[in-house]
Amino acid sequence: MVNEYSTEIWPLAVYFGMVILLVVTMLVLSWLLGQRRREAATNDPFESGIVSVGNSQVRISVEFYLVAIFFVIFDLETVFIFAWAIAFFELGWEGYLAMLVFIGILVLALIYEWRSGALDWGNKVRVGLPEAQKKESESAGENL
Repeated sequence: MVNEYSTEIWPLAVYFGMVILLVVTMLVLSWLLGQRRREAATNDPFESGIVSVGNSQVRISVEFYLVAIFFVIFDLETVFIFAWAIAFFELGWEGYLAMLVFIGILVLALIYEWRSGALDWGNKVRVGLPEAQKKESESAGENL
């Protein structure tokens, strides 16, 4: 008995069967053709074929993390813009105005980040500090 459900599901079953066959074939070939003995340097960490030198516990500047967070925030906006573009004709003027407000908020956030110095790297001059602290931070910058 062939019903409508079984005729729709068989391509999926064939696909999963081919995937399993391909994975098993690659694992068996790797086991058959692979190297049998371990070298002394096998457990050494390296990247791009270059043996690492030095300590891996290097302090990374906070600016790298800020840029990563800004990237995630502004990258997520593109997801919303793509979804909006797909439904552009169905949303009408309300959707268009909502996206203008959304992009406006993002532009204002970018301007705020830029003006507050979040995108500036290097020595920072802090605004709004008492004079004694300003002199201390300036003298610390000169000692570097």
